[in-house]
Amino acid sequence: MTPAALEWVARFRRYMTSERRLSAHTDRSYSRDLTALVRFCDRSGVADWDRLDTQHVRLFAAQSHASGLAPRSIQRRLSAVRSFYEFLLREGRDGATRGAAPASDRRGTGARIRVNPAHDVRAPKAARRLPQTLDPDQMARLLEIPPGDALTARDRAIMELLYSSGLRLAELVGLDIASLDLRDRTVQVLGKGRKARIVPVGRAAARALKAWLPERARLARQGETALFVGRSGERLGARAVQARVAHWARRQGLGMHVHPHLFRHSFASHLLESSGELRGVQELLGHADISSTQIYTHLDFQHLARIYDATHPRARRKG
Repeated sequence: MTPAALEWVARFRRYMTSERRLSAHTDRSYSRDLTALVRFCDRSGVADWDRLDTQHVRLFAAQSHASGLAPRSIQRRLSAVRSFYEFLLREGRDGATRGAAPASDRRGTGARIRVNPAHDVRAPKAARRLPQTLDPDQMARLLEIPPGDALTARDRAIMELLYSSGLRLAELVGLDIASLDLRDRTVQVLGKGRKARIVPVGRAAARALKAWLPERARLARQGETALFVGRSGERLGARAVQARVAHWARRQGLGMHVHPHLFRHSFASHLLESSGELRGVQELLGHADISSTQIYTHLDFQHLARIYDATHPRARRKG
């Protein structure tokens, strides 16, 4: 690829982080995916972005699959290419008037690009894997943490809140004190795409948070706004939460790997099983598309199928 073409990758990443406000994790993913695309172009003799066509993108996806990349990863890779070309098309239309780049640098950014070559390219269909969950008894066992020190109070508050409100790990560690309203028993969460939502906090989680807040006041450094802090008094990181959750799962004798997202899956599955309100669960989880929520209906059906197999006189019984 030409230096001017590579410069547009850097421009695109700056646009995604500054204007679209995507997370550092998403930026790293896009960087890896577009780096793979540049390498493909170099191998294929594609010198600039206006030379890449739909057949090239299909071959790029096929080679990614042949190299062992999972279908979901190929979907993400193609999504990165589509977003990049949408950016190039937009800059081609508006760059001349907005001063996006000197004329000498605009080669291949829209003056000759008329379509998005990744628009109609689809990744291989991924097998739909049902998320693992804890059943209510397992969850109750995990959360039966005896009273202890400040960090024990913090860990219990973290796990109760994860299960009570179905938070993502990134949402949990991003919470500030101001996000929590214990009077109304709600918490304001900043989700994917920096979309805010307000979710309820259950009674058990509210009690655990009330027990944690005085301990937090003693631990937190001056000016620290985070709801959850570590021994250093600074905001607790995602890896620390993962380690503490795994620690308590072992200590409570669950005999399985427990990670923070398991609380979110269990929250959705248990709530849907008892309420049947798919749209409500979608809102609580912050899913933009209801198809993301519908996977939990399959979990609910599995639960019903087990009951059927165990109780119906004509059901097939195993040995």
